[in-house]
Amino acid sequence: MSAPDPVPAIPPVCAADAERLAAERLSPQVWDFIAGGSGDESVQAANRAALDRMRLVPRVLSAVPREADTSGPLLRGTARMPVAVAPMAYQRLLHPDGELATARAARDAGVPFVIPMLSSQPLERVAASGAVVWLQLYWLRDRGRMLELVRRAEHAGCAAVVVTVDVPFMGRRRRDLRNGFTLPPTVFPVHLGAEAARATHIRRSGSSALAVHSAADFDPFAGWADLAWLRDSTELPLVVKGVLAPRDAALAVEHGADAVVVSNHGGRQFAGAPASITALRPVVEEVAGGCAVLFDSGVRDGMDVLRALACGADGVMYGRPVLWGLAADGEAGVRGVLDLLRAELREALALSGCADVPAARRLTTVGL
Repeated sequence: MSAPDPVPAIPPVCAADAERLAAERLSPQVWDFIAGGSGDESVQAANRAALDRMRLVPRVLSAVPREADTSGPLLRGTARMPVAVAPMAYQRLLHPDGELATARAARDAGVPFVIPMLSSQPLERVAASGAVVWLQLYWLRDRGRMLELVRRAEHAGCAAVVVTVDVPFMGRRRRDLRNGFTLPPTVFPVHLGAEAARATHIRRSGSSALAVHSAADFDPFAGWADLAWLRDSTELPLVVKGVLAPRDAALAVEHGADAVVVSNHGGRQFAGAPASITALRPVVEEVAGGCAVLFDSGVRDGMDVLRALACGADGVMYGRPVLWGLAADGEAGVRGVLDLLRAELREALALSGCADVPAARRLTTVGL
């Protein structure tokens, strides 16, 4: 008697399914690194609580097709949905192909991929994937290395530069401190020098090797003059990521930003920050069309994208669920998560009475 055919695995039907798969596949230390936040992690909880509290008032009898149009402009290009894959460090921790797998999936999904400065794959290789690639930077003490990366990005055909401004140094992430977290020998920051790579592999009890190396390499004294310098250093669109105060958004515009990202770094930096979604509309109103406004921190599904659009965002950066997909099934896992996000957004648009993305910005919000 032959054995019964195996029951096929049920693909993830929501981001939480991918999260469970990732948690099963990763070591506890790596899981803590991608899942953890700063301090007591209450900012992460606040991000979700605020998004869950927000409700949208749907319009009816709008003659909206079931297949709502999710496409549209994003920065100086177009995307299949108003989403960019957020910059997230050291993706080869989760899969041997790391950032290259994520970029290929983003290419197939028709959305930009933001390659992190702390990438474990070189930007030239990632850019050669055919994805629309934006380069993310932190403020380095070594401005020459920053400028070298900008030039490499230009030469490789990257479409934008994203500078993260809310990390003068790494926030106190208790999980990593308890684990004495270090990178394995096969994973290192390929865009930084050998000294930084060595530092990420040195284990110290009660310390994070990543916090130690970033404290040595990052410049905590960067100011608005530095942003003006970066603006003068490249003709690529400049995105300023990590803004919560409306006045800071206005200053970013004054210093040449093409876009700002309203973000509390997913709860991984300032442990007393407000939920990002509560800061979004005030920033949109402050810049008044002077630059594009993107949003991140806590985004999990298409309804969250719709919420951000209804608050005036031009798009979102999508973070941790992409890592869950990468850990669960590499490139195919990321592609599945992004395809799921687009299907959720398409449904959310149609059921709220919106035929396309611009219509979502006219929805009435309740609960913020």
